[in-house]
Amino acid sequence: MANTILIGAQWGDEGKGKIIDVITEKADVVVRSQGGSNAGHTVVVDGVKYVLHLLPSGILRGRKTCVIGNGVVIDPLGLVTEIREQVDKGISISPRNLKISENAHIVLPYHREVDGLREKLKGKRKIGTTKRGIGPAYSDKANRCGIRMIDLIQPEVFKRKMAERVRESKLLLKSLGAKAGGDAAVIRAYLEAGKFLAPFVVNTAVYLNQEYKKKKEILFEGAQGTFLDIDFGTYPYVTSSNTTAGGACTGTGFPPNRIDRVIGVVKAYTTRVGEGPFPTEDAGVTDMLHAMGREYGSTTGRARRCGWFDGVVAGYAGLINGIDSLAVTCLDGLDRLDEIQLCTAYRLDGKIIRAVPNDLGQFARCQPVYKKFKGWKCDTSGARKWRDLPLRTREYLEAVATLVEAKLEIVSVGPARDQTIFL
Repeated sequence: MANTILIGAQWGDEGKGKIIDVITEKADVVVRSQGGSNAGHTVVVDGVKYVLHLLPSGILRGRKTCVIGNGVVIDPLGLVTEIREQVDKGISISPRNLKISENAHIVLPYHREVDGLREKLKGKRKIGTTKRGIGPAYSDKANRCGIRMIDLIQPEVFKRKMAERVRESKLLLKSLGAKAGGDAAVIRAYLEAGKFLAPFVVNTAVYLNQEYKKKKEILFEGAQGTFLDIDFGTYPYVTSSNTTAGGACTGTGFPPNRIDRVIGVVKAYTTRVGEGPFPTEDAGVTDMLHAMGREYGSTTGRARRCGWFDGVVAGYAGLINGIDSLAVTCLDGLDRLDEIQLCTAYRLDGKIIRAVPNDLGQFARCQPVYKKFKGWKCDTSGARKWRDLPLRTREYLEAVATLVEAKLEIVSVGPARDQTIFL
């Protein structure tokens, strides 16, 4: 499999968790490089549903080592809970198969409070965050006042740094109309989490490069999607980290010249959670998918906004990520339709464009230009080979790959591992 970066090429929720789980069979090490507990990967194994937030999806497979890189912001209490939940389900987790970067920053309670208050103050202009404190934690990191895992596992260092953060957080929360409390209880809870996690904490940049020298194959697992990237997404309706392929290197300390390929994951249609422009959004598609019990957030349970496949969005993602291979998920969600629309360009102020505008006002005015396909009107969830798919289905998938300018490699027709077609 070589050293591979897997990223989402839409607004997240592309089904990356399932694809990662499937291709992890051929990997030795699986690495998470950015984001926090605002991400959710859902994986179904032998009929059992696993929802992961901070743990890499590779944790569900034996004899794989999972790494949480320096680019991730970690809620220590949440991570301890997640580890214990998976252990209770029979998943083996120990310092042997899970490594946590000592440079990863931690999410504190006041980060969550600030996150929620800022969303409330924005009113109708809210971003639509998960209110998990991710943005404020990254802000502290950029402001050089954050607390890292290496601090958490040293009780005296953590207490000293927390005292500084508590003083500042009280002033910040007061300015937002709230107050901080429970300082001693918070410190005790975090120190307990630090004691539990300490055996897992190492210099993961050194570990990954040592594994590379041993010829191990490494898979970098993306969270969120390209258009939630802090630099290239639909700013300000984005997350607070680099969700694109470049973030896999800065978020882990693994050199870019040692990456062999990039896999992009897209749904056969488009969804997004939160606010912001969505040119191909369609109420009919939303109603259909929600009626099927689909498209509710793994982390928040929020109903996702849904629409037709946006080839302009996916094509731009292919460009900035250098996508070599494409994985298309949730194909079976389109099985019932008489007609399927595929966005190939936008019409902006009377002109045809084929790139996503960086100006949010312009993006909001974009009207999709569609190519129509006849629906295949049959169940594809049982297909296991390319030839098992109807001709109309294959034509649609080939059109999707053409828009991304990538080789179609994987098609997912359901949540189970075996509901996967490799080309």
